[in-house]
Amino acid sequence: MADTADVIIVGAGIIGLSIAHQLLRRAKLRILVLEKGAALGEGSTGASSAVCRFRYTYDEMVCLARDGVAAYRNWSEFLGEAETTAGYQRLGSLWFTPLGGDWARGEAVRLRRLGVAAEVLDDVELSERYPALNTCLQAPDLESGAEHSCGPGGGRHLFEPDAGYVNPMDAANDLLRAVKAKGASVRFNTKVARVRARSGKASGVELATGEIVDSPVVINAAGPWCNGLSAPLRAAGAWEFTPTRIQIVHVDCPPRMRGRLPICADLTSGIYFREQLGSGQIIVGSLLESDEREAVADADDFARHHDNEFARLKLHALQHRLPGLRISSVRGYSGLYMVNRKDVHPVVGQTHVDGFYLVNGCSGHGFKLAPALGGMIARAITGVRDGFDTDVDPAFLAVDRTPLQLDLKSAMA
Repeated sequence: MADTADVIIVGAGIIGLSIAHQLLRRAKLRILVLEKGAALGEGSTGASSAVCRFRYTYDEMVCLARDGVAAYRNWSEFLGEAETTAGYQRLGSLWFTPLGGDWARGEAVRLRRLGVAAEVLDDVELSERYPALNTCLQAPDLESGAEHSCGPGGGRHLFEPDAGYVNPMDAANDLLRAVKAKGASVRFNTKVARVRARSGKASGVELATGEIVDSPVVINAAGPWCNGLSAPLRAAGAWEFTPTRIQIVHVDCPPRMRGRLPICADLTSGIYFREQLGSGQIIVGSLLESDEREAVADADDFARHHDNEFARLKLHALQHRLPGLRISSVRGYSGLYMVNRKDVHPVVGQTHVDGFYLVNGCSGHGFKLAPALGGMIARAITGVRDGFDTDVDPAFLAVDRTPLQLDLKSAMA
């Protein structure tokens, strides 16, 4: 391993690799990416459901999602490679919410103003496009399982036609190949023990082996392991980043429904789901803030299975939305969000230590935002603007910002 680099990036997940790629799109730099895991996908990226939707509370987040997803939708151009493994699966995203038609119409107007395609569907239009979906807006009884009489919801439903997903491991592997082809060095099984600083400036890292690598720029993209690097330098300030266990279940999708389901954000019952094209499965997760509170003491040692009670509640809600679904087998897993407890938004930018940057606390937003956040950091370091850059002011997510005001602190914020 070289003992110097222009930029060291700690973490080879979708965030770290996106930063490396965005730097190399605009400058010839000696970039060293250090990953403690033995291979790609051992952190949050490998467990991501990789939903790419656009609606957020703050306009700036809508724009970051728009610009991050634009890279995935133009993946070959973004990577500069003719052949890629990952491909954007455009399913559309449908919102079921008790907030009413005025909310859906207002959000559609706002999204279109920000350059995101949006429609409002009534029950008839929804059923014509997606006959498997129940339009009922009465929440199912998740405690007793008691049935209620479902009828037309009578609602107006926000629809994002350009929403979709990307296989997260395919995207990570594409990025790994691209950055290595452009000269970056990526080292696995390489744990960083600490970030070194001298006279208020980053000077490199010390590895767990005791080896020193010098660099004037160090970027903390270590996901659930980020605190161990920032805490000794007090670089995160008052931000609280907490590794948090997040559960996912998946069930078989009946042949008659395959290829005919949008991504659904069902706020009436607190679930989201999407079809996994090709595998014939439906992936189901939670939208509830209460399901994003299970702190993990050790990011290397947590329960990676799903809990039976979690599956029971989420699949009951799923069957309310898909009444024709008959569940014969249930599988699942758990991954980690790195949740920013202050405002569930990423913290991105240079710290009080000159040359030491954070891209931490993505709180479940990281995959869709990764190309945009990578560009934000790369522009800050190089001063060079790129065609895939976001126009969001970096101050919005800066380390020294004031926490954002939110009614809901979950991945749906």
